Amino acid sequence: MTNLKSTTNNVINESANKKELCLQLSNIAKVFRTQDMETHALRNVDLTIYKGDFVSISGPSGCGKSSLLAIMGLLDSPTSGSYHIVGKDVSQLDVDMRAEIRNKSIGFIFQSFNLIDELSVFENIALVLRYREVDKGSKELTESEIEQAVHNALAQVDMGHRAGHKPNQLSGGQQQRIAIARALVGKPAILLVDEPTGNLDSKNGDAVMALLKSLNKAGTTICMVTHDTRYAEFADTQMHLLDGEMITEPVLMIGKAS
Repeated sequence: MTNLKSTTNNVINESANKKELCLQLSNIAKVFRTQDMETHALRNVDLTIYKGDFVSISGPSGCGKSSLLAIMGLLDSPTSGSYHIVGKDVSQLDVDMRAEIRNKSIGFIFQSFNLIDELSVFENIALVLRYREVDKGSKELTESEIEQAVHNALAQVDMGHRAGHKPNQLSGGQQQRIAIARALVGKPAILLVDEPTGNLDSKNGDAVMALLKSLNKAGTTICMVTHDTRYAEFADTQMHLLDGEMITEPVLMIGKAS
């Protein structure tokens, strides 16, 4: 048994060594302090995600999922610990630097879609590129390049025929597909997905999860937070949070949710 376990661990380690590192959190803690008390939202969290991974993080309400996602998405800083994304230490950056890296390296998919009803589907997606800060020495994208990028993103989610529609003219499932296209258009290093099926019925929820699985198989790196264990099984690696701590080793799911 010991030899089998050792062999399995060696295979996993050798496979990981061949993969390109996307992000890594080490010994992450988040403490909220008031005059009277301390609340430990996260304790000693370690998480490594490689390019092409599909990772799910599940747990009950109040377990620290939102705090972890906020740190991973550079919406907040950890109290202690280190965080590297695409080779950069982003643990203690100021607000402006976090926003710059977030805009270029992270795509967000939210439970509530967060689309702007007054804008067309096309314009909702194009906003990501129009407000992106240009690297020194680089040129701003032309309108033709933005148009091509938006149409490519819509094609990835099979919604090119809805480019001229307004979000409130679409079903919930269609709106979530548009939100996924918006997250993809900037070609981020990773998609951070927050309860993507929370506002959908089971049929549309299943369709969205099948789309995420398809995008991952095509090479998109995904980290998804969910309370739904059925959808967590779509991920190749499943992590579990309880009281701010990872309570299990990563579980590699081979051949699940194909």
